[in-house]
Amino acid sequence: MAIYDIKEAKPAPINNRGLVFWLRKNLFSDIKNSLLSLFCIYFLFITVPPALDWLIFSATWSGSQEDIVKDGARWIFIIEKFDQFIYGFYPENLHWRPLFVAALTVAFVASVKLLNNIKLKIVIILLYPFVSIVFIHGGLFGLETVETNKWGGLMLTVIVAAVGIIASFPIGILLALGRQSNMPIVKTLCVGFIEFVRGVPLITILFMASVVLPLFFHDGIDFDKLLRALIGITLFQAAYIAEVVRGGLQAIPKGQYEASESLGLSYWQGMILIILPQALKISIPNLVGSFISLFKDTTLVLIIGLFDILAMVTLTNSDSNWLGYEVEGYVFVTFIYWIFCFSMSQYSKSVERRFNTELK
Repeated sequence: MAIYDIKEAKPAPINNRGLVFWLRKNLFSDIKNSLLSLFCIYFLFITVPPALDWLIFSATWSGSQEDIVKDGARWIFIIEKFDQFIYGFYPENLHWRPLFVAALTVAFVASVKLLNNIKLKIVIILLYPFVSIVFIHGGLFGLETVETNKWGGLMLTVIVAAVGIIASFPIGILLALGRQSNMPIVKTLCVGFIEFVRGVPLITILFMASVVLPLFFHDGIDFDKLLRALIGITLFQAAYIAEVVRGGLQAIPKGQYEASESLGLSYWQGMILIILPQALKISIPNLVGSFISLFKDTTLVLIIGLFDILAMVTLTNSDSNWLGYEVEGYVFVTFIYWIFCFSMSQYSKSVERRFNTELK
């Protein structure tokens, strides 16, 4: 047997095809692609430079309203109203509390991802929501209480989206399992709930939670408006999650169910250990799509008197001292939503690659 010296191994050949080859292969491979490429290049040429000039080069970044002499974006409006866009009506002297919760969230995600101790992970997962609520709302440990009607801006948007996503996920899984169940009563209840909720728009659910639901309470019962909205959003999103997970369950081959039974596993053991992990892996793209849709639908909380970041932009535009700045406000909100939605999309791709078990 011949023995080869690793040091003498030749490096892999270098691809010297260059930029011209890439352009010819990807953009100008035939007449149709060449025409489309030229049209796209022309469109970018006439749109990107003016957009960059308005956004950056001719923009006003500092000073006062009297200092505006350029025709570009007037970002001084965003800088002046930045705290309202982020915190809403949250007291200015207490802004450190949402910032602390944001830092705590980063530490929470890192610890759950890096720690190997399962028991410690469970303790952290159970403590995190409680600590976050205490710091944002207050009322315990000497912290000043901040009522939910003062919450707003990006903080409220993130809270509504996060609670809706996290709370609806396990409920949606249970609804999907119930719809797949062989028990007639459970299946009928789950199907009825899913079809009813999916048959009405979210704005109707929010309106019922805010206006109709309190009519059934006794006098003197005060049910927080934000909590009602969160319950409505959670139930609404759970119905869509249930259908996404059901699609993943139906994609699992019947042999997987038979294999779990042949191993002597109970229904729940087989579902948790074998079936659900595969179904959820298949459903990742659709799940993330539903989560992104929910994040954008948080703007609907305006109809029940809650001011998310988009509502705060609309509200600040009514300030007599800052009239005519709505374009800058909406562009700012557009970038905020794009950053969050794009980040969620990229994270889902990394999760897909991480749990990809297919042979390449």
